Amino acid sequence: MTIDLVLFLGLTLIAVAAAIAMIVSRNAVYSALFLVLNFLTVATLYLLLNAAFIAVVQITVYAGAIMVLFLFVIMLLGTERESLDGGRIRWQMPLAIVLGLGIAGELAYVLMRNDAAQRPLADLSAGFGSPASIGRVLFSEYLVPFEVTSILLLVAMIGAIVITRMQRRETK
Repeated sequence: MTIDLVLFLGLTLIAVAAAIAMIVSRNAVYSALFLVLNFLTVATLYLLLNAAFIAVVQITVYAGAIMVLFLFVIMLLGTERESLDGGRIRWQMPLAIVLGLGIAGELAYVLMRNDAAQRPLADLSAGFGSPASIGRVLFSEYLVPFEVTSILLLVAMIGAIVITRMQRRETK
């Protein structure tokens, strides 16, 4: 086992544990902080893949700006604690178990394959992961998904403002 594989497995365990803790946590602020931990471990995984620019963007955009927005909305709406007892849907738990077992099976398959571990990695071009190459691909091949994501974030912000204003009117 190489040091890269040990680091990868350790970071994936931390990322999975943080994701599970985020879902299980009853306090929304703690869930957001576990999500930040998950974002940071994913950024470190990007560093292991020699994608330094994407790792920096991951930390800046997601762990920074998006999480500040999430925490602002959580604090503004006052939903720090949610009751999980009353609103459960019956099919959620069996579906979650089936999906979890499917992902575990895929992971076991990938880890047990011997041909992937012995195959050398493809040579990367000199500009791989640079801001120029990412920008070129992002604004040529992925322009529509990029714009749809920006519209989705704008609609989410407007929705949070509308919900907050409606709650303020009800309390007055």
